[in-house]
Amino acid sequence: MELYTDAYYIKRVLEGDTASFACLIDKYGKPIHGLILRVVGNKEDAEELAQDTFLKAFKSLPSFKGDCGFSTWIYRIAYNTAISHVRKRRQEFLAIEEDAIESVPEEEEEEMFGEDGPEERIRKLEEALTRIPPDERALVLLFYWKGKSVEELTTITGLTASNIKVKLYRIRKKLAIFIKETDNG
Repeated sequence: MELYTDAYYIKRVLEGDTASFACLIDKYGKPIHGLILRVVGNKEDAEELAQDTFLKAFKSLPSFKGDCGFSTWIYRIAYNTAISHVRKRRQEFLAIEEDAIESVPEEEEEEMFGEDGPEERIRKLEEALTRIPPDERALVLLFYWKGKSVEELTTITGLTASNIKVKLYRIRKKLAIFIKETDNG
C-alpha cells in the first residue's frame, strides 16, 4: 500500500492509529467546509456541520468499502449533512415558472454575464446562487466548483445520471434568469 494515500491513512485508522485521521481532515477540511458554507450560507453553522461530517466519517469508516473514492464518500456525507440542516431551517426560495425556464435561449444562457469583468461576473453568479434551493446549489458547486463528474454526483446525491443532467440544465437556466433580473433590476 502506497504511503500517504487516502487508503494508507484509512488502513492506519482501522488498525487503531486514530491519529492518522487527522491527515484526512487536513486534506479535506477546507474543501468540505467550503462546500458546506456555500450550501448553508452561515459560517458558524458550516464549521459545526463540517465537524459533524468528519465525526460521521470517522465513526462510519469501518463501513467504507472503497467502491468509490474516499473524497466522493466524504462529499456524500457532507452533502447529506448540509442538506439535512437546511431542510430543518425550511428556507423559502423563489419559484420560477416552468415556461420561464424553458424560454431562456441557449445563447442567452451562455452570455448571461454580459460584458462585465470577471469580478462582477462572479458577484452576479454568487448572488444568483443564493436564490436557488440548497440541494440545487450543492449540485452546481460539486459539479462546477469541485469538478465532480456526473458519475461521482450519482454516488454523492443518490440521484440518477439523467436526473443530474436535467437538474444541472434547469439550474443553469434558473441562474441565467436571476442574473438577467439583476442586470435589468
